[in-house]
Amino acid sequence: MTDIPRLALSVRQPWAFCLAAGWKPVENRSWRRGNPGLNFRGEFAIHASSGMTRAECEDCADLCAALGFACPPPADLQRGGIVGVASILDVVTEMDSGWFFGPKGLVIANARPVDFIAVGGRLGFFDWRELIPCRKTDAPMPPAKWMLPAPQDDRAPKAADVCAGGQGRLL
Repeated sequence: MTDIPRLALSVRQPWAFCLAAGWKPVENRSWRRGNPGLNFRGEFAIHASSGMTRAECEDCADLCAALGFACPPPADLQRGGIVGVASILDVVTEMDSGWFFGPKGLVIANARPVDFIAVGGRLGFFDWRELIPCRKTDAPMPPAKWMLPAPQDDRAPKAADVCAGGQGRLL
């Protein structure tokens, strides 16, 4: 834990995974002029937010595939804690990278994954060590139901699946 920087930045999965893996050379932000985060340079901890949507996973998986990477399944992505460390070298408004969407981009270098540390997040840069006691477990957030493979359903049809005449629906 001593080699992990004090300041962290929350990033939603699977984008946090892509940063920590070293694939994503820029973290996109909509921060406006005057935001103190735009002045930050140096090492920071990559915090994977606890929230993640199906659309985010699909968008990231599509972009990863287009750029030659294989995004992990949603259930395999750790959420709700520190997942990596990287350095911010610069802040740009343009970048020749498929990962850049802007309007601002934090240019990332020297990214690497670290052992997961469960901790809550905040907006902007924050001291993650102050938040460790907020979590009751050292485990990542469990996957949401939509993140898991669909189970086989061998049960009898539900009442809603049966028409008024007592016949099942045609498939």
